[in-house]
Amino acid sequence: MNIANHWEVWAVIIGLGIGTFLIRFSFLGLLGDRDLPNWALRHLRYTAVSVLPALIAPLVVFPDANGGTPEPTRLIAAVVTLAVGYATRSGIWAIIAGFATFYALLAIFG
Repeated sequence: MNIANHWEVWAVIIGLGIGTFLIRFSFLGLLGDRDLPNWALRHLRYTAVSVLPALIAPLVVFPDANGGTPEPTRLIAAVVTLAVGYATRSGIWAIIAGFATFYALLAIFG
């Protein structure tokens, strides 16, 4: 790697750092001491509900562990996790049930 590429990489890193700072500062620095409107608070309430499935779904449906093909153990564990979470309204119990189901199925089916 020559010296020109180093400067390009550092320029991208610094640019992304500044962009990330400005995005966060726009909410925390400029709006931090003000009350947000009710419509904004209503939309922000659903952020975790939309982000977590987007992070987890690819790991369940297309896992890298087996080349990206769906696997019944992961799918069954995900369904059990959803069912327990819906029934108990508890994220902790849903996670525990999902882990237990996944590892039990791995122990049974390998």
